[in-house]
Amino acid sequence: MRFLLTNDDGIYARGLSALYQELSKEAECLIVAPEAEQSAVGHAITISRPLTVRRAKKNGKFLGYAVTGTPADCVKIGIKELSKKPVDLVVSGINIGANVGINVIYSGTVSAATEGSIMGVPSLAISLDTHDRDADFSFAAKFARKMAVFMLKHNPNKNIPLNVNIPAIPEEEIKGVVVAKQGRARLMESFERRVDPRDNIYYWLAGETRLSEMEEADSDACVLRKGMISITPIYYDLTRHDILGDLGAIIKDHFD
Repeated sequence: MRFLLTNDDGIYARGLSALYQELSKEAECLIVAPEAEQSAVGHAITISRPLTVRRAKKNGKFLGYAVTGTPADCVKIGIKELSKKPVDLVVSGINIGANVGINVIYSGTVSAATEGSIMGVPSLAISLDTHDRDADFSFAAKFARKMAVFMLKHNPNKNIPLNVNIPAIPEEEIKGVVVAKQGRARLMESFERRVDPRDNIYYWLAGETRLSEMEEADSDACVLRKGMISITPIYYDLTRHDILGDLGAIIKDHFD
């Protein structure tokens, strides 16, 4: 088997390294990841400039392919050009920070898994609920391996990507694994205003993810905050199917 590994934190990210070390016990793994951090780029792809691909090394050994593009770019070019064998599974992560609620739309990590699914390959996104750069990824990597086996051997819905979020707590404190729906948690934005030495004004986007007042107990963010691993089946169809009929009738009456 061959797994394609990617992320949005960059090819040298510790989370990706932990993922590679663990998943290599299960299959041949090929890393195709962004040259530099691509957090919060969503499902962007590069069309206005060429993609540069570099053979990256670590400690003198081949690490993988570093791409001057987005996570979705990495999956596309990885499957189509860089992997000389068929890809059986795409795994994106391990991301620093949870990808839950509305923030999933912005996530490069989740978008990479979604792109894998679009291309017909079973896919997973793995995130650890911490922003500590010294975080311990060992349990998350082991769980990612279990999820990879499940995805390929026991999951009847291989065409649907799974978004997995893991609490950053000791393994013995994790209270279970729950299939949860995407909630409404979102980044509450603030902008930090600064002035450069030439008196030009610039802003840094800041903020923190907060639960919506309408957040339900079975949402991904709530499950994660209770100390449980959340697994959410996701999809790239953004249509509100529940209102198609009603909206169609209104539009027909209004424009006929």
